[in-house]
Formats: sequence, structure tokens, C-alpha cells
Amino acid sequence: MTEITRETKETRISVSLELYGEGKSDISTGIGFFDHMLESFTKHGLLNLTLSCKGDTHVDFHHTVEDVAIVIGQALKKEIFPIENVERFGEATVVMDEASINTALDLSNRPFLYYEVDLSDKVGEFDVELVEEFFRALCFNASLTMHIVALRGKNRHHIIEAAFKSCAVALRRATSTNSRAGIPSTKGIL
Repeated sequence: MTEITRETKETRISVSLELYGEGKSDISTGIGFFDHMLESFTKHGLLNLTLSCKGDTHVDFHHTVEDVAIVIGQALKKEIFPIENVERFGEATVVMDEASINTALDLSNRPFLYYEVDLSDKVGEFDVELVEEFFRALCFNASLTMHIVALRGKNRHHIIEAAFKSCAVALRRATSTNSRAGIPSTKGIL
């Protein structure tokens, strides 16, 4: 289990993350929709996540969403690296009614995000552009290469939730243990 706290002028965050958990969560960011997405991420990734964030949501949700992703990413990096005896690559397509989202990721220790999800407007009070900000900060702080592609969908809530779920399942698959894998790189280090 990894515990991290981060305090800035914009947010105060406390995170406890266990990579090989049971999907348990206790999450409070002050943003209901975001809490729901993080709970889905935790459940389908089989992570245990306790997260508390007090942010300047009176300004907007950007600082909270990005800073939470930074801290979750830092915790994931501590839990994942150095890697040995895991699959390394993970991929999942998740459907939610009419929406279908594919996530492929590599525990590469080289951060990169390819994000092809065309969304605009809001879900309730939540700016949908923050979803890409979340995944970018997550990838760059966890040192993951991740491709998230919307295959289809119309309902913004369904599309975003399928993205969080597909990311979680891909991560769970990439971190699945494989005693034959050793260090899963021709370089001999990750």
C-alpha cells in the first residue's frame, strides 16, 4: 500500500492506494460525478483507494481533477515499478449501453497519452474536457503509455464512464502476475 499527501494553494489531497486490492473505495473530492468515475475505476481495476481532496471547486473543477490524477499516478508508479513477473501490456474494450471505449496500455515507464474521445459540453456541472486532463496527468505521473479511443457513443456520461472502466480493466490486466515474465522487457529493466 502506498500513501501520499499533496498540498498546494489550490488543493489538499490524501491518498492511500493498494494495487492488488478488492475494489474497495472511500472517495471524496467534492465533485459527485468525479467521485462516481473514481469509484468505477477502483471497482473494475480491483484497486483499494482511499482519497480525500479539498480543492478550490468554487473556481472550477480543473485543479481538483488534475491534482487528484497526479497523486493517484504517483501512487500507482510506486506500486508498479520496478516491474517484474507481470503481463506489462493490457487492453480492454468496455461497453456501456450505446458507448464503446477501448483502452490499451503499456507499463513502459515512458509516459504518453493518445486520447481520441470527441466530447464537448458538460455532464451536470462537470466539464468533459477534464477527462482528458485526468488521463494525461495519470499517465505522466504513473509513467504509463496509454491509448484511449472512443469506438462509438452519444451519451456523455456513458462515454466517460466506459473510459474510466476500460482504463481500469486494462491496468488490471497489465499488472496481472505472470511468474514466467521476469522483467518483461528486452532492455532488462523497466
